[in-house]
Amino acid sequence: MKFKYQAKTLEGENQVGVVESPNRQTAETILTSHNLFILSLEEANRARWYEKISDYFFNRLKSKELVVFTRQFAMLLEVRVPLGTSLKTMQEQTNSPILKEAILQISEDIDSGLPLSGALERQPGIFSGFFLSMIRSAEVTGNVENAMSFLADYLEREYYLYQKARSALIYPSIVVILFLVVSFILVAFVIPQISPIFSEAGVKLPLFTTILVTTGAFLGQWWPVFLFGVFVIVIMAIDYFQTAEGKALKDEMKISLPIIKKIYLPLTITRIANSASMLLKGGVPMVQALEIIGETSDSVVYREIMHQIADAVRQGQPLSAATAKYQGYFPLMFTQMLGVGEAAGQLEQTFTRISAFYGREADSAVNNIVDLIQPILIVGIGILVGILFASVLLPIYQLTGSIR
Repeated sequence: MKFKYQAKTLEGENQVGVVESPNRQTAETILTSHNLFILSLEEANRARWYEKISDYFFNRLKSKELVVFTRQFAMLLEVRVPLGTSLKTMQEQTNSPILKEAILQISEDIDSGLPLSGALERQPGIFSGFFLSMIRSAEVTGNVENAMSFLADYLEREYYLYQKARSALIYPSIVVILFLVVSFILVAFVIPQISPIFSEAGVKLPLFTTILVTTGAFLGQWWPVFLFGVFVIVIMAIDYFQTAEGKALKDEMKISLPIIKKIYLPLTITRIANSASMLLKGGVPMVQALEIIGETSDSVVYREIMHQIADAVRQGQPLSAATAKYQGYFPLMFTQMLGVGEAAGQLEQTFTRISAFYGREADSAVNNIVDLIQPILIVGIGILVGILFASVLLPIYQLTGSIR
């Protein structure tokens, strides 16, 4: 989020500008850390749809660059290189203008007194809520280098899974696009040209052919309006899913749709379990750890659920019983493992094992889906192509038969 501010410096000079922050409270913290007295602070106007599209394609940090940055940062912290020196080294080594500028701002914010998590929080387009929550938790426990190392491993695994899925879907995607283009041309321009021939010959058209002829007559005359309508709907959908209501719906869809759930659920459980393990290891009480995990979750749905679980634990319920109420969001094995960990008094170790187990589950789910989706798409497209051409060829065959 962007906030417009008006403030006074220590010298009494007026200063006006824009600050990026996930919320108003953090924006105030950032400004006061720069020795500014805030006169007004309000949310800037939401970015227009074309600005969002431009940012997505031209002003977005590549996943690979973030992976390299995190791995380098983890290695430098592990060998006890000072934070300022680490940031300077990475700024000199990166070739990304976006990352170079971000590292410069992070260095300036840390020099002005902000913690590392606060400085990273000022770059919302680069670092996710999960990334920030891990660093914030590590600052509480004093294990920033361990958290950065875990994030490097986690991002590398996500990048590997994404690349594997992307590689497997390139060929089916090209086939789907070509099929849609050919189908549109056939329905909008070819069928309207030959349908009068069938009418004059008195050929009775199959139901599907009749539907195609009707659709073709509409598209042949109104195809510019149709394409513009599709474009508008896509833009409106993108804009809607940026709102709080849209984000909540998107999160619910990730849990409800079976194929997406197989990947999304284990990844989410991995994040929650690892955050909990790190917080408990640093001596953070369970209720506070659950609240921190909820506040920093990328998911609107899980954010609310974690707060409700924290309230239940605060009232004396066991953690396993509190999570068992949300069966659609936490697998049965997750709650059972928590119950065993509570009975043994080893919740921290249990969360570590849960994180490792569901990390492997996510890897396995991606591999299985990638192996299945390519042949399924190709078979599905083959069937549609057969139906499409049959709907055109059958009337032609009937026409030639009537001529004989």
